[in-house]
Amino acid sequence: MIAIAPGCWKGLRRAEECRITREAAQDINYHDSQIVQLYNIANPPGPDTDFYVSLAGSTPSTVLDLGCGTGTLCCALAASGHQVTGVDPAAAMLAIARSKPNARFVEWVESSAQTYASSRPFDLIVMTGHAFQVLLTDEDTLAVLTTMRYHLGERGKIVFESRNPTLDWAEQWAGRVRKLPGGILETLEIIANNGEFISFETIYQFADKELRTRSTLRFPSAEHVQELISRSGLKVRQILGDWDSNPLEITRSPEMIFFVEHPGRNQTDSTTR
Repeated sequence: MIAIAPGCWKGLRRAEECRITREAAQDINYHDSQIVQLYNIANPPGPDTDFYVSLAGSTPSTVLDLGCGTGTLCCALAASGHQVTGVDPAAAMLAIARSKPNARFVEWVESSAQTYASSRPFDLIVMTGHAFQVLLTDEDTLAVLTTMRYHLGERGKIVFESRNPTLDWAEQWAGRVRKLPGGILETLEIIANNGEFISFETIYQFADKELRTRSTLRFPSAEHVQELISRSGLKVRQILGDWDSNPLEITRSPEMIFFVEHPGRNQTDSTTR
């Protein structure tokens, strides 16, 4: 996961973003070891993990994972021979990441994506697990995109995903219940659905206790994300719509997977997977 910076811009929309950002910052519990353990259990490797590992290719390369969470992807990339740096602001997340197989081959850095700084360029920069949607303001999003641009190698690429806001995620998520390993019951309750923002509460029911955590996610349009990418000094190469690498169909694709690069890069130099 990634940190939410407090900066807020002027204007009514920015004031609303500011209010939501402050509330979300109070609710985020990813520094709580119990919540982080549950997050790790509830988010095992999936099609997205396979997608990003395949994206990195078979030739050893340098990879930066911003908002790496509990390190599932970082460790999978390291197992494939890549030189990986995983960045996350939550020490509890990184503690679990460091305990996983192949974690010793990963450089772990406790930092927000907005403020991370290194002198090393990277061949591939990713932000996965829909961490991009935790960026609730344009200011934070531009800060992260600037971090990406600064650390991107000349012929490198940036890839991240955000859920397609054309779909009704609040309706899909409302009342969702699933059973996690260990008999833990996870329930999702929608608290608010305001424009680009959905706030929800996740309830974890154990045999003898209950834990609750709240989150707010942003669902920006593809057009707005592309505008921010352009403002950051980068350009969009292509947008895919799912983990099978199908092109984005705005009315039906569940994902918006952005491939981003330096604007001076020739199209003939660009490769996707």
